Parts: sequence; structure tokens; C-alpha cells
Amino acid sequence: MVASENDYDWVGRGIYFWEYNALRAYEFACEVRERSRIRTPKIKQPAVVGAIIDLGECLNLLDSRFIDIVKKAHEDLTFAHEEAQEPIPSNSGGPDRLLRRLDYAVIQMLHTTREHRNEPAFDTVRAAFIEGEPLYKGAGFYTKNHIQICVRNLSCVKGYFRPIGEDGRPLSFT
Repeated sequence: MVASENDYDWVGRGIYFWEYNALRAYEFACEVRERSRIRTPKIKQPAVVGAIIDLGECLNLLDSRFIDIVKKAHEDLTFAHEEAQEPIPSNSGGPDRLLRRLDYAVIQMLHTTREHRNEPAFDTVRAAFIEGEPLYKGAGFYTKNHIQICVRNLSCVKGYFRPIGEDGRPLSFT
């Protein structure tokens, strides 16, 4: 597996997994297949692989304990850009903000700051994403909601498997 290093990745550099959502992972692979690709090879046959992941030292953005350190990383990033007289990156890409350059820069600042302070590195980042269309008028639920895990330390991936359905058979997407 190859780590993603795009400056618009939602929670930084690493290998991305959908938590308990093989169908959404497959849908995403199909969406990527349809996009034009300049830097990386085009996906020819979308597929999904399951993984057993030990989160290790996890920056879990679903845990309130970690929210303040992300907020502080944003303050540090803002200060660094002001000092350098450079514009701060921004999120873009429609209502879902699919191009998360600001979020990426904040998370990377957080990792860099921890490294400079000799604090333990985060092995993984876990976050929820609200994406897609509302399920119904006035809904707070959306069609593509998901939780992603970004693995930064490959030793956290303990194994791979073919996802199976409720019937105990391997999932097949068509």
C-alpha cells in the first residue's frame, strides 16, 4: 500500500481506510476511477480490501480530548503564515469541501510541532466526515457520511482480509 501525500487529503499524509464501510470505500474507488488522473495511475478495476488496524497512538477527532490540540495547531499555522507573509491554505471543492488544504496543513502542523517537542508521534488519525446530500428535507444525516482512519505508521496494519457480508460470503460489488 502506498501512502497518500496530496496536500488536500482530509487528515494528512497516510493510508486511508473507511471504518466499517466497505460499500462507501467501493463507491469512492468508482468515483476516483471516473476522475482524470495526472500524477497517479488510473484505477482500472475498483476493489475493496479490509484491514485489521491497531490504532496505536491515535489522534481521534471523535474524542473531545484531542479537539484543543487541533485548534492550537491551527493557531500555530496561522501565526507561521502571518510571520512568513504567506496566505493560509483554504478548503474548497463545493459544499463537501472535498479539497481540504487547510485541514491538511493544520494536521501536518500538529505532527510537525509534536516532533519538534519530542512528543510521541500519532500513528493514526480518526475522523468523521459529513458528506453528500441530505437524506431528506431538513436532515442532519447525509448520503456519504463516513469515518476515516488515516494510518501514518504502517506497523499499525496487522493484516488484510476480503470483506464479507452479513451472509458470511465475500462482498461483491457490481
